[in-house]
Amino acid sequence: MIRHESRVIDQIVKEVLSKLKPAEYLDVAIHPVGVDSRVEEMKALLDHESSDVRIVGIYGMGGIGKTTIAKAVYNQIRYTFEGSSCLLNIKEKSEQFNGLVHFQKQLLFDILKMKKFKIDSVDRGIRLIQERIQGKRVIVVLDDVDDLKQIHYLVGQCKSWLGPGSRVIITTRNEHLLTQVQVNGKYEVRKMDEFESLQLFSWHAHPTVDHLDLSVSFMNYAGGLPLALEVLGCHLCGRSVDAWESELEILQKMPHDKIHKILKRSFDSLDHNRKIIFLDIACFFVGLDKEYVITILDGCGFSSKSGIDILVQRALLRIDMQHKLAMHDLIRDMGREIVREESNQYPGKRSRLWFHNEVLSVLHKNTVRDIICIYIK
Repeated sequence: MIRHESRVIDQIVKEVLSKLKPAEYLDVAIHPVGVDSRVEEMKALLDHESSDVRIVGIYGMGGIGKTTIAKAVYNQIRYTFEGSSCLLNIKEKSEQFNGLVHFQKQLLFDILKMKKFKIDSVDRGIRLIQERIQGKRVIVVLDDVDDLKQIHYLVGQCKSWLGPGSRVIITTRNEHLLTQVQVNGKYEVRKMDEFESLQLFSWHAHPTVDHLDLSVSFMNYAGGLPLALEVLGCHLCGRSVDAWESELEILQKMPHDKIHKILKRSFDSLDHNRKIIFLDIACFFVGLDKEYVITILDGCGFSSKSGIDILVQRALLRIDMQHKLAMHDLIRDMGREIVREESNQYPGKRSRLWFHNEVLSVLHKNTVRDIICIYIK
């Protein structure tokens, strides 16, 4: 009975606070399809009742919904902490001048509600954070982290600094980074199932009965990726069936620009050799046995085993139950588009060819110039 009353009181407090301070709540999604179930799974990892300082990481490919889940969890539980801060888009903004210093100032202001902090270096900033926040029970979200130093300069040795019951949520595309941080739990965001995908796409595209078959085609193209479902849905909203058919044909040849750019960030973070390995796999080796591919790539002078491991950690590649290389179709298309952009008009100037008609045309016209590899099956 007491436990039941406690839950009722918690719910009342939550609703009252949400009405008192609506401006402090983060925008999650216009149509949060599938968010609630994933939030509950994340909250279980956070173990809100534990008095330990816990760090939990959310990882997965770009556009899968990591930030959305982190913000939704933050909104639900932040009111129970002494202080809270959600730092978004850390990777991109920390590359700007004094980017990490800006985040340090924001963190201090969010938690202490004080603006008068003079920080002239990241070292000064982390000392201030330790001095002012040490011992407080806080929740901090670090979104889109790709480097350990970003975590170090924002929450430092948080397990010894922060007060009992504090929580740190990290979102990243790099699972290995979470291992390095020694998080208490990892949450891999799963892609949407068919029902969720069609529901989200429909919310944005508003298809008529005449569009239903094409809706399924676009849903299949998106492969359960929320980003793609939202972008394509908004792009197609209010357009004719003929326009939808035309867009689908275009997507078979080249990816949507916005989707491509967001997914390409993971590729851009790779070093030169791993970029080559990724492009070779995207163009030629998806669906083939892992050891077979390693043998081929090693024969070309690459340390491909470690390279493949990195691609898996960065959510660019998977190894299926049969030990074959698997890649999300949109990730594969992103890689192939990078190669296509080497020369839009002249396939013979590209580093790789995999379409039979292009291979035959190049060989017939003897226009081979810089090709590294041709795939013939």
